[in-house]
Amino acid sequence: MDAKLLEILVCPLCKGPLDLLKESRELVCKPDRLAFPIRDDIPVMLEEEARVLSAEEVDALR
Repeated sequence: MDAKLLEILVCPLCKGPLDLLKESRELVCKPDRLAFPIRDDIPVMLEEEARVLSAEEVDALR
């Protein structure tokens, strides 16, 4: 994923910063507990496409 693109992307819900999870190819919003998929190097920033993170997953990111 392009570093410049990652700098400007924000969560579509809360407008907060996103963390890149390279191994799962997802962009994560910790406050909203959502993981947005990256498909073919394109982030899919739709709430209905996001995966809800468990509390354990969010804690592991801290």
